[in-house]
Amino acid sequence: MSTAAIPIVSSIAALADTSEAWIVDIWGVMHNGARAFAAAGEACRTFRARGGLVVLLSNAPRPFSAVIGHMASLGVDSAAYDTGVTSGDATRGMVEAWSGRKLLHIGPERDKGLFAGLDVTLVPAEDADAIVCSGLWDDTKETPDDYAALFDRLVAHGLPMICANPDLVVERGDKLIHCAGALAAAYAAKGGAVTYAGKPHLPIYERTFDVIDELKGRPVPKARIIAIGDGLDTDLKGAHAAGLRSVLVASAVHLPGGLDQRALAEAFASRPFRPVAAMTALAW
Repeated sequence: MSTAAIPIVSSIAALADTSEAWIVDIWGVMHNGARAFAAAGEACRTFRARGGLVVLLSNAPRPFSAVIGHMASLGVDSAAYDTGVTSGDATRGMVEAWSGRKLLHIGPERDKGLFAGLDVTLVPAEDADAIVCSGLWDDTKETPDDYAALFDRLVAHGLPMICANPDLVVERGDKLIHCAGALAAAYAAKGGAVTYAGKPHLPIYERTFDVIDELKGRPVPKARIIAIGDGLDTDLKGAHAAGLRSVLVASAVHLPGGLDQRALAEAFASRPFRPVAAMTALAW
C-alpha cells in the first residue's frame, strides 16, 4: 500500500470527471441527523446534471422508501439523488429466510416497517427463535451496557442475531448515538452469532451495483464508480472490499480533532485501505 499522503481537497469536481456513478453515504455526508448539508446536495445535483448517477447507500435499518421522508424533513433535495439502497432493504432478504418463525425485534418502533409484509411474528425474548437488531429501544437514554443481562440469556439459548445496521455510532446534531452495530458487537463478544446486512459487507454493494447497472442500462465498470462516506470501517472498508475507490468526508466520529495530514496518517496507519482523497465536507 502506498505511503504517500492522502490528498485533502475542497472540491470533488476533478474526481467527478473520472466517474459515472457515485455511491454516497446519507448520514454524515448528506445530513447530520439534524439538518441537510447544502453543499453536498449541490455537489450531487451538479454531478447528475453532467450525466452522473447518484445512489445513496445507508446503514439505516429501514427500507429506502421509509428513509426518503426523513431526508426530506431535514432538507435533503430529492434532485440530489437517483435512488438509494439501505441496510433495511438487505435485511428484509435475510429475514425472509425465517419465514413462519418467531423473532425478537430489538430496536425502536419506527423500524417496525422492516417486517411489513413478511411472514414472521414478533415476540418477547423468551419465545423467540432469532433476533433482528435495528438499534437500541431508546437511543436517547440507553447504551449497550443496558442490554448485558438480556444478551446473557439470549446467548445461553443460542439465538442468532441479524444486525440491520452495522454502524457503531452516528452523529445526531452534536451528540453521538449508539447504533445496532454496537449492540451486535456486544452480543458477539458474549459468544452470540451475528450476521450483518449493511456496510461494509458485500451483499449490500452487490445489490447497489445491480441498481446502478439497471439505471444506466449497461454494466458500469467499478473503476468508474466512487464511494463517498464518513465511516472508516463501514463506508471506506466496504468500498475497498467491493473494489471501489473511496473519498473520505471527515467526521467527528472518526477525526474528532479535525482533518489534517497527521490525523489521516494516524487513522489509516493500521488499516489496509486508503481513500483517494479526503474532504471536510462533500462539495463541488
